[in-house]
Amino acid sequence: MKKVILVFFTVFIAFLLIYFGLPVLNYGFFKLPFFLLLLIGVVSLFFIKLKVDPKTHKTTVLKAPHKVFYYSILVLLFYVTIVPLFTTVKMFRSEAYQQLLGKVHKGEKITQHIAPIAIDKIRVVDEELAYLLGEKILGSQPALGSQVELGHFCIQKVQNELYWVAPLLHSGFFKWINNSEGTAGYVMVSATNERDVKLVQQIDGKPLKIKYQPSAYFQSEIHRHAYLNGYSTIGLTDFTFEINDEGKPFWVITTYDKTIGFSGNNATGVLVVDAQNGAIQEYSIANTPKWVDRIQPIDFVEDQLDDWGTLIHGYFNFSNEDKLQITEGMTLVYGKDNKSYWYTGITSTGKDESAVGFVLVDTRTKETTFYKQGGATEFAAQSSAQGKVQEKEYTASMPIPYNINSIPTYVMTLKDKGGLVKMFAMVAISDYTIVGVGNTMRETLTAYKNVYNMADNKINPNSVANKKIIQSVVTRIQNDVKNGNSFYYFTLRKSPTIYVGSSQISSELPVTVVGDSIKITYDLDLEKVVDISSFQNLTLSKK
Repeated sequence: MKKVILVFFTVFIAFLLIYFGLPVLNYGFFKLPFFLLLLIGVVSLFFIKLKVDPKTHKTTVLKAPHKVFYYSILVLLFYVTIVPLFTTVKMFRSEAYQQLLGKVHKGEKITQHIAPIAIDKIRVVDEELAYLLGEKILGSQPALGSQVELGHFCIQKVQNELYWVAPLLHSGFFKWINNSEGTAGYVMVSATNERDVKLVQQIDGKPLKIKYQPSAYFQSEIHRHAYLNGYSTIGLTDFTFEINDEGKPFWVITTYDKTIGFSGNNATGVLVVDAQNGAIQEYSIANTPKWVDRIQPIDFVEDQLDDWGTLIHGYFNFSNEDKLQITEGMTLVYGKDNKSYWYTGITSTGKDESAVGFVLVDTRTKETTFYKQGGATEFAAQSSAQGKVQEKEYTASMPIPYNINSIPTYVMTLKDKGGLVKMFAMVAISDYTIVGVGNTMRETLTAYKNVYNMADNKINPNSVANKKIIQSVVTRIQNDVKNGNSFYYFTLRKSPTIYVGSSQISSELPVTVVGDSIKITYDLDLEKVVDISSFQNLTLSKK
């Protein structure tokens, strides 16, 4: 009977450890051997017989556990200490760590990778603001807000538009019991328009129920659901909530293995789990559906980029020769090929303000391109933007790189202490002293181009190829004062385009009238209102 109880107890403890701990049943994952150590330790207690002397209260061991317990513990300790020492430690495996990122391609110009973009498509809502807007719409539904909470927002493209999307999650165990069939939908916040906020609770007239999620319990918890359905022998991480172009919700889970002993995490594919019915589809990296934006977890990419840069000449590189490191913060951006990339600056070890280059890592395939060109780090750009309006004490959001008239440019929002967007800023990546700020993105772009043009194109001498020169007659002109600067809007004969320039570009602009012949230069871009880079009044020149 005692043996039956022991077997039952052992199985019960093992079940609890596996069911709640979800250890990966494979080589290289630490959780399983530690659980085995714990299980052996607990079971061995049943084989110990002790005697306590009632007079001296001294404890004597009458029977110790069988030697097999000691040998098992020694083997497991050897497995989690000595084996990783030789198979995993960077000191011995520096080359493997340095090459884990794969081949790093060399890019010529980062503007060739990032497409020109219209200002109404620039990302102006960051994750923090998306959460505030999501909380606001959730608060407008009192019955719903008391039952659920917002999950983690992930940025993604839905029908070619950029959105922050977050699921509604259970806010506690008892809330889950009352709504075990699932929470009522998800929130979408446009990344380009802070007024476009949606609470999606139906698809094709059918109610949404997010049954499988991290805040559910037992078999409805998303990690446990995948684990118990045949995926207990591979690593599962980065549980990302994504929707397809029809709005159907899924959990995209990255599968990974250990490639360098007990480390070297490397993505191998994804599990796409229907958030409503739990159906699981496994895909390799090459076969993953196109609507899935990210396969490579950000922490995997950061670690591999760091190893690629710091282990360039092995582990024992005390002189820091050719060492590189990534800047703080990594951003998901979209290239001209409509693919998503992890973007970060690269600096020399010990250098904080200036970058020696920039890296784009494909979020699906991990294909990496390094652009070796100097510029400002994200932190330096933020400081420069904040310094432009330092009296307001605004905080700059994480800079997003864009291609503005073939100029690599950081774009960011300037927020007050309440987290609300008050202004916008553009900073040239190549020279963070070239800054434009404004109350609208249109104002910001005009101010930025104005500062850039006054800098004599020193940050982009090849931009002449992207300019157009025309000569015509003014048909309408009007001035406007913004942030203490005078801007002149005008139209030309036989042209529907509106042009704008500041008095700082030319002293002839303020005295130009309808009927004057002029000659202007402007950038070729996607805007309806065109910023001029040079202005000459030919009528005044003749007088």
